[in-house]
Amino acid sequence: MSKPTLTDLKAFQAVAEHRSFRRAADLMGVSRSSLSHTVRTLEQRLGTRLLHRTTRSVSLTESGEQLLLRLSPLLSDLEAILEDASSVEGKVTGRLRINGSEGAVRLLLQTVVPRFLALHDSVELDLVAEGRLVDIVGQGFDAGVRLREAVPQDMVAIPLGHELRFLAVASPDYLHGRTAPKTPDDLASHQCIRQRLPSGKLYRWEFQQHGQDVAVDVPGALTLDSSQLMVEAAADGLGIAYVPESYALAYLRDGRLGTVLEEWCPRIPGLCLYYPNNRHVPPSLRAFIDLLRELRA
Repeated sequence: MSKPTLTDLKAFQAVAEHRSFRRAADLMGVSRSSLSHTVRTLEQRLGTRLLHRTTRSVSLTESGEQLLLRLSPLLSDLEAILEDASSVEGKVTGRLRINGSEGAVRLLLQTVVPRFLALHDSVELDLVAEGRLVDIVGQGFDAGVRLREAVPQDMVAIPLGHELRFLAVASPDYLHGRTAPKTPDDLASHQCIRQRLPSGKLYRWEFQQHGQDVAVDVPGALTLDSSQLMVEAAADGLGIAYVPESYALAYLRDGRLGTVLEEWCPRIPGLCLYYPNNRHVPPSLRAFIDLLRELRA
C-alpha cells in the first residue's frame, strides 16, 4: 500500500470538518472534482471508506471519525512547527484567516490591515465577512471579530477600539406632526424600521437607563437586513431606525437625521478580536495581535 501524501490528508480533513466537498474545495482553491478524486484515492490507499456521500450531504464513517480525531491535532502541530521554522529569521509567513461581520471587517481594513500587509508581505490574509456568528475553530478560522458580548467565554478577546453605541434615529420629516417617543414603550405608536438578523429572527431593540434593561419588539411595516439601508430608509422618512452610531454620523451631522430616546442608548463594549485559548497561536496571528496592540496604544 502506497502511503498517503500530506495533500491527501489535508484534503480529507477539510471535507470532514466542513461536511461539504464544495466548501472545502473553495477554501483550498481547487475544483470539487479534483478534491473528490483525492479523497477517493486516499480511501483506496487505506482500504476503507472514510465518508458517506449523498447528493445532499457528507458524513463520516466510523473509520473516518477515528482518523479525523487523531489526524487534526497532528496536522495542527505540523503547521505550527513549519510556521515557527519559517519565522526564525523574523519573516512571518503563512495564511491568516479571520471571520467577522461586515462592519468588523471594514474596521480592520481601515485600521490595521494596510500596516500589517506592508510589514508582512509574505502573509496571505483572508478576511471573510458574514452576518451570522460562526464556530471559528470548526470553520477553519484563526480568529474572529465580533461585539464583546457575542464572543464565546472560552476565547481570548482583545478589544479593537472604543465602546460602541446604538442610536434610535429619525428624519425631521418623519417626526413633523408626531410626538417623539420619550420612553421605549412609546415606540408602539410609531413606524419602526425593523431589522432581520442573519439567523432569520427579528432583532428586539435593546435599551438601558439607570440600570434598567428594556427589550422591545417594535412595530413597523418595513423590515431590512442592513444597517446602511436602515439609515437610508430613515433619512427618507420611512420611520425610526435603531443602528450603530457610526452608520448614522454623517446623516446626523448634516441634519438629515436626528436622535430620539438618546438617554436610553448607553455605550456598550465594542468589537474584539478573539481566538481559542487552548491552541497554538501561529506567528501570523501573533504578529497581527501585536500590531493591534501597538496601534491601540
